[in-house]
Amino acid sequence: MERVILHSDLNNFYASVECLYHPSLRGKPVAVSGDPELRHGIVLAKNDAAKACGVATGAPLWLARQKCPDIVFVQPHYDLYLQYSQIARKIYSEYTDQVEPFGLDECWLDVTGSTHLFGSGKTIADQLRERMKAELGVTASVGVSYNKIFAKLGSDMKKPDATTIIPSDRFREVVWPLPVSDLLYVGRATHNKLRRCGVRTIGNLAQTDQGFLQNLLGQNGAMLWLFANGLDTSPVSNIGAKSLIKSVGNSTTAPRDLVTDEEIRITLRVLCESVSARMRTYGFVCNTVQIGVRDNELRSYERQGKLCYPNRTAKALLEKAFELYKRSHISGKPVRSLSVRACDLLLYENEQLSLLPEIAAIQKRETLEGVVDDIRSRFGHFSIQSGLQLSDRQLSALHPRDDHLTYSESFAKGKI
Repeated sequence: MERVILHSDLNNFYASVECLYHPSLRGKPVAVSGDPELRHGIVLAKNDAAKACGVATGAPLWLARQKCPDIVFVQPHYDLYLQYSQIARKIYSEYTDQVEPFGLDECWLDVTGSTHLFGSGKTIADQLRERMKAELGVTASVGVSYNKIFAKLGSDMKKPDATTIIPSDRFREVVWPLPVSDLLYVGRATHNKLRRCGVRTIGNLAQTDQGFLQNLLGQNGAMLWLFANGLDTSPVSNIGAKSLIKSVGNSTTAPRDLVTDEEIRITLRVLCESVSARMRTYGFVCNTVQIGVRDNELRSYERQGKLCYPNRTAKALLEKAFELYKRSHISGKPVRSLSVRACDLLLYENEQLSLLPEIAAIQKRETLEGVVDDIRSRFGHFSIQSGLQLSDRQLSALHPRDDHLTYSESFAKGKI
């Protein structure tokens, strides 16, 4: 039996929610933006009116203002977006238990086993769009196909508030003429490599030798060839499957360039505490720590290293992250932004007290940091801090962005 896969994408999600809560914004060009004072001055999301003026996600605010003098910038409210996202997922769960998130505003649904109850894939997609408008006040674009990649492609083809079907017997006619950059996981670097080889459409990619693509792009090349030829068979995971989460991380752009080792350690400490607390919330430990560094000339790199023992304490994360930084940042250039990611996750199991001194020390630290989590949940994050953080209150007051949560189906939200 052929699968029926839906991909639902809430249109202009952040901006749509802001307009719901601020009726005075409706009909105006609106962009949800970072904080320029903290050097997060870019467009995070925009509505259709701003998009019509040429405003793009990721554009600096000065450029957005230049293209659209009447644009209104609003600060993000992630707790509100999360609330709406959870409501949307509850609606999806009424149709199937196979719901796989792809960020806050997108989900795949496998409704193969539900069509005898609710109708065809198109019927379910249309019902979802109507319910999003009626119950959330936002619109959605839904793609319907026989695999996840084409369902995602369908939801991107017509916006806003549309259902697009890509059937298995006509996918070449619908998909192959599209630009290769439209295919999921074809990012800028991959697109440039393919373009230099004359691969400009998804059809070109599908008809290129698979071995050549693998030599050009590694395993990603073989994967993209399968996608272009409609051969994606990846499943839609069940709701709440913890195995979906493959890494947990946070990042921040500092309010000033970081020059000294102490400034780097303070910033890494803030990030590692956040990642550590989130791993306790999700019930994980990690084997690997990864850092990302961007200097004041916007050059960036990532490095990763293994921990001696599976761990989730902020102390262990910080020690490994700082070690990676000292070993890798040989340019000595001031640092603009940092990220820390916990990778190679394992489910945490309560262990008996160990006689091995290294393990016993980790267990004691885990208990201590768990108590700190409890204190902060009751009295606020800044009710208890380390002495290191008190040496620079500006850096210690940073609010990391919880934007590094990756799932098994994706290398990153968006494209490679």
